[in-house]
Amino acid sequence: MSTSEAVEQLRGWFSGRLPDDWFEGPPEVVLDREEVSVIGRLPEPAAAAPEASEAERAGAIAGHVQRFREETREHRMGIAREAERRFGHKVSWGVECGGEREMFTTLSVPVMTRLRQPERRVLDTLVEAGVARSRSDALAWCVRLVGKNTDEWLSELRSALQHVERARAAGPKA
Repeated sequence: MSTSEAVEQLRGWFSGRLPDDWFEGPPEVVLDREEVSVIGRLPEPAAAAPEASEAERAGAIAGHVQRFREETREHRMGIAREAERRFGHKVSWGVECGGEREMFTTLSVPVMTRLRQPERRVLDTLVEAGVARSRSDALAWCVRLVGKNTDEWLSELRSALQHVERARAAGPKA
């Protein structure tokens, strides 16, 4: 099964399994080798009306997200356990509300890499400057920065990979 088919299957399963009143529309489902992230869109609370100040709006959204997190915790954990048994991936949860995204849970997965001295010096500089607590944090910071600054290019690359997966699936069977 291709990655895009797996994501479609997961999105369908979660859309059918989640309570109808949790999110506006189907959840966003993101899959990698270790984790499935399920991100739902919450309606903005009435207190976050356009005439409210920025501080009041931000506070209303933060409170709304926190309330949803606490009220649904046990139910989300049960659904996650079902999905983990069924699909073999850990499940992380998050929401989007008022243009803000908050992840409740995420995996932190170690990744083995070999770096030469110039790359290690970059990481050490970030640690020494207080930007990161460790080389591991510094590397995560670098990856986030690259992802943020090359988001459009990475989206194109992911789209191209989906085409490759479909071509492989349609090709001759060994």
